Amino acid sequence: MAQLTCQNLCLGYDGREIIHDLSFQVEAGNYLCILGENGSGKSTLMRTILGLQAPLSGKVLTGDGLLPQEIGYLPQQTLVQRDFPASVWEIVLSGCQNRQGFRPFYSRDEKEQARAMIDKLELTPLMKRCYRELSGGQQQRVLLARALCATRKMLLLDEPVSGLDPKVTQEMYAIIRKLNREEGITILMISHDLHAAVEDATHILHIGHTVFFGTKEEYLKSDAVLAFAPGGADK
Repeated sequence: MAQLTCQNLCLGYDGREIIHDLSFQVEAGNYLCILGENGSGKSTLMRTILGLQAPLSGKVLTGDGLLPQEIGYLPQQTLVQRDFPASVWEIVLSGCQNRQGFRPFYSRDEKEQARAMIDKLELTPLMKRCYRELSGGQQQRVLLARALCATRKMLLLDEPVSGLDPKVTQEMYAIIRKLNREEGITILMISHDLHAAVEDATHILHIGHTVFFGTKEEYLKSDAVLAFAPGGADK
C-alpha cells in the first residue's frame, strides 16, 4: 500500500486551475524529486499534501501507517523567517507541536526527540544561539531538525538548498540522502537542479507544460527531460 496517493488532483486559486487531473503514488522509502518551471504549482502541490490548501477537486490519501500529522515539512525560507528571534532549541522543539495536542507543555519524550535531532544535525554547539545570527546553511539544518521532530516517515522539502553556496548545498544534499538511504525516510523534494534529481531521486514528478511521473530511469529516457534542456518547454 502506498504511503501517499494523489488522485485526480486539480489545484489552483480563486477557481483558476494550475494543475489538472494529476495522479501519482509514493511508496515508503521513495525519493521523489518534483521538477517544473516557476508557477507550475509545485509549492501548491506540497501545501495541498500537507492539508494547508484544499484541492479544487481530487483527493490526497495517506496509507501504509502514515498519518497526515506525521509528515515533516521544510518550506522555502523568507526574509522574515531568516530574522526570526528564537533560539535553535526553541525552533527545533516546536517541530513536536503536531504531537502535543492540547497540552500546554512539551513532554520529556518530545524534549529528548528534539535533542536527538539537534545532535543528528550537528547543531549542539549552536543550541542556545539565536536563529537569526546563524548562516544560511546552519539555519536550514535547524529547520530540517525541526521537520524531523514531526516525523520518522516522510519529509516534504521545498527547494531546501535555495540561496546556499555550492559547498553547503552539497552538505545538505548529503544529509537528505543519508536520511533516505540509511534511515528509510521517504523524501518529496522540490528542486530546480536536474543534476541533483538524477543523482539521488528514485522517482521524478515533472509538472507544467510537460507532465511526467515515473522512475528516474524512465524520466531520463522520456521527452520530459528535454524540458530542462536549453530552449526546452519549461525554460
